[in-house]
Amino acid sequence: MLKSFALRNFQSFHEQVHISLELNKHTPDDNRAFETPLGSKLSKALAVIGPNASGKTTLIKSLAFVSWFVCQSFHAKLDAPIPLIGHFGAANETSQFEVEFEMDGHDWKYRLVASETRVYSEHLYCKLTRAYSYVFARDWNPTSKRYDIKQNQFGFLQKEAERVRENASLLSTAAQYQVPLALKICSLQVCTNLYVMGRYHLDDGQMVGASALYFANDHLRLAMTKLLKDWDLGLTDIRIERKTVTHPDGDKDDIYIPFGVHQVNEIEHSIMLKYESSGTQSAFILLSRLLPVLNSGGVAVIDELESDLHPHMLVPILDLFFSPETNPHNAQILFTCHSIEVLNLLHKAQVVLVEKDENCHSNAWRLDEVKGIRADDNLYAKYMGGSYGAIPQL
Repeated sequence: MLKSFALRNFQSFHEQVHISLELNKHTPDDNRAFETPLGSKLSKALAVIGPNASGKTTLIKSLAFVSWFVCQSFHAKLDAPIPLIGHFGAANETSQFEVEFEMDGHDWKYRLVASETRVYSEHLYCKLTRAYSYVFARDWNPTSKRYDIKQNQFGFLQKEAERVRENASLLSTAAQYQVPLALKICSLQVCTNLYVMGRYHLDDGQMVGASALYFANDHLRLAMTKLLKDWDLGLTDIRIERKTVTHPDGDKDDIYIPFGVHQVNEIEHSIMLKYESSGTQSAFILLSRLLPVLNSGGVAVIDELESDLHPHMLVPILDLFFSPETNPHNAQILFTCHSIEVLNLLHKAQVVLVEKDENCHSNAWRLDEVKGIRADDNLYAKYMGGSYGAIPQL
C-alpha cells in the first residue's frame, strides 16, 4: 500500500518534491479511498495533470524507476549505467528518491541516492515502535571505494552483501539469495507502461506481451473480455492463439496472437486484433496492466491513461479501482491525464498539478495544498479558468 513518494534532481525536477496519497479526515468518506490496517486513509487514485512538457510523466516515472531498481536491477549488465538522468542544471549531483509504504502491519521507508555511475546510499527502514529503525544501511565509502553495510535482522550474509554491484540494489541482490524480506518487497506489484525513455507506445510487441499474459492467466483473459464487451466495443470474445515460430538459426519461440470475435446473425467472424481500432487495441493492452493489480493488489503507474480512448472511458476505468467488487485488495492507480474532465471524478486531494517555470524546473503540488479551495468547488471550471495554475499559456 503506497503512502507517499519523493524525488529530487530527476530529469525536469531539480528541487525535492513530495507527493502523499494519505488523506486527512476532511476528505469524503467513500469508495475512492480505503483505510489501512494501521488506520491510515489512503487514496485509491491519484491524477497528475498539467501542460505538455511540464513534467507529469517524469513525476510518475520516478516511482516506476524505483520499482524497477528495487526488483530488477540485479539483472542489468555488469557495466550498465543506472538509467538516471538528473536535471541539466545539476548534472553532477546525485538523484534522490524516497518511497513510504505499508506492508504486513508496519510502515516502511526506502531511500535511494544514486547517479548514473553508482549507488551512493540505499536504506530501508521499518517503524516497529514510534520511530523508524533501519533494516539495512548501505553507504558508499569514498576512501575504501566500497560500501559500508549495516544490517538489523535483514538476514543477508554480510560477505554476500558486501559484494553487491554498484549499479544494483541491495534488495534486488538479496532476493537472488532468497532473503525472505527482500523476496517479499520485490514481490510487491507495480504495473506500468513506462520505461527509461518514457511511455511504451502501441505496437505489435505490446500486443504480443499482453496476449502472453492473458494466455497464461485465463481468469485475466475472461475479465478482460467481459470488460471489453461491457464497454460496447462490438466484441463477443477475445481469443489468444499460440503460434510457434522458427528463427533463421533454427531456434523456436512461442508467440501469442489475439483475435477479436464478432458475431453477426449468429455467425462468428474472427479478426486479428491488430486490425481492430486503436481504441480497442489500447484497451486490450491497458487492461493487461490494470487487471493484475486489481486481482491481487499493488499499484498501477500509467502515463496518459486515456490514450486512444474516448474521454468517457475514464469513468469505467476508475470505477474498477473505486468498486470494492472489482478491487477487493485496494489496488491503487497513479496516472497522468489530458482529459481534464477527470476533475469531475476526483476530490481535490486526489489531484496533483505539475508546472514548469522559466528555468525549466518542474514543480508538483496536491490540489488540496492550494489555499482557499473549498470541498464543494467546481474543480473543473476553476482549473479551466486558470485559478489553480498548471494550465497551458497559449
